[in-house]
Parts: sequence; structure tokens; C-alpha cells
Amino acid sequence: MSQADKPVWFITGCSTGFGRELAQQTLSLGYPTVVTARNPAQVEDLVKGNEDKALALQLDVTKPEEVEAAVKAALARFGRIDVLVNNAGIGYFGSVEESELDEVRRMFEINVWGLAAMTRAVLPAMRKQRSGTVVNISSIGGIRGGPAVGFYNATKFAVEGLSEALSLETAPLGIKVLLVEPSGFRTDWAGRSASEAPQTIDDYRDTAGKNASVIRERSGKQAGDPERAVKAIIKAVEAENPPLRLLLGKAALAGGRAKIETLRRDFEAWADVTEGADFSE
Repeated sequence: MSQADKPVWFITGCSTGFGRELAQQTLSLGYPTVVTARNPAQVEDLVKGNEDKALALQLDVTKPEEVEAAVKAALARFGRIDVLVNNAGIGYFGSVEESELDEVRRMFEINVWGLAAMTRAVLPAMRKQRSGTVVNISSIGGIRGGPAVGFYNATKFAVEGLSEALSLETAPLGIKVLLVEPSGFRTDWAGRSASEAPQTIDDYRDTAGKNASVIRERSGKQAGDPERAVKAIIKAVEAENPPLRLLLGKAALAGGRAKIETLRRDFEAWADVTEGADFSE
């Protein structure tokens, strides 16, 4: 495969975590890669030695002018975008009642509106190509809620619904959508990149408080291997028939199966009441 035939990847949030690992692996495969971060200095090492196929750009996904400029620069350099990876995102810890809403809104701006802005900016090029893949990094928390991360769950539930609808809209145009739903991986998600409620309420100590402490304490010790996760993402993107949802990690699979069982149990237990809400025939 010549350089011109290799897929062009555009990855947001490459300074740490999955974004950084993914950029390293796509570049090692020889794929032209747009490496982005709010501070481009943090990704200069990724570009060094890969100048022929790497483009480092400043990108804050909450700033429309930077989103537009980054997409234009990518197309000017490589002529196409084959894979968009919406990886930029942050976390937040706190019960629903404890959470500081200004910080919650900031998380929505990044996790939901930033992802939507990037997707909308890239779709015209993909529609023109009649090909492409949009990879949205969600979470098992986009399927199943948990105490202390309710508002984070809300952002990822939004990503799930948006992505599912988008997949139906773009499938006839040759554009695929891949939702990535990891459980705990050894990234900095639960560390410095996730803020928390400034005050706590004692009544939530054994629910939100306990779960937040457990997640924080396990940071850096999670079962998930970022390198293996990224290889799985690349494998799914390159598959002829990729899934809409790609769970990553044993805990994600267990959590996903538990959610299916919870839904099934509630649906079946209340089926008569549910069907009785329609007009009588």
C-alpha cells in the first residue's frame, strides 16, 4: 500500500491516554495522521521523525474557529480524512446533587458539543468521498450509570444516542460509525483530567462517595491495557463489517450484559402495563 493509498486519521485529544496511544500506533503503521491537542507542544514528540505523515495542530474542540481551521488544514495537507476519532473528553466526580453545574456544563461542552462540532465539520468531506469512519470514544458509562459519575454518564449517554442516529443517517453514504465503550484502562481519565464536586453531602457517602474513592484509588491499576485497546479499535475500523458498539475490557462486557439483563427484566415484568398504554383496538 503506497502512502497515497493509506487511510488518513484525524485524532482529537492526543496529549494523553487513548488519543496519544492511538496516534503512536497509526503513525507506526505508516498512516497519515492529524495529531491534535489544545497545546501542540505536548504532541511535538509524536511528530518528530514522522514529519512526512504527521500533522500536529492546535485544537480545542469547544472553539468553533479552531475546529474549522484544523479540518481545513488537514484537508489541505492530505486531501481527505478517512477516520475521525473523537477522543477529547474529561470526567467529573460528584453526586447529582453535589455537582457544580458550571463544571458540568464545561464537561458537556467538551464531551458532547465538541464531539458534535468535530463530526459536523468532517462529514462534508466524508460525504464527498462517499467513505469514512467516525469513531466516538464513549464508555461503559454510556450504557450503564453509576453513583458519582451521573453527569459524566449523561454526556456519554448523549454520545451514544447521537452516534446511533448518525450511523443510520450516514450508512447509505458509505460512512460508518463506531462507538468505543471501555471499562477501566490505565490512562489519566480518573486522575488529573477529572475534577470533582467541591463539597460533599454526608447522605451520599456510601454511594457516590464510596464509588468515587474506589475509582480514584484504582487509577493506574486498572485491568485495561491502552495499547491493546487501541489495536482493537484499529482492527474494528479496518473490518469489513465493524460493530456499531465495541466494548473494551472484561468489566465492560460484564457491565453491558448486566444492563441488557436489567432492561429485559423490567420490560418483561411490566409488559402488560406497557402495552395497555395504547388505545384499545
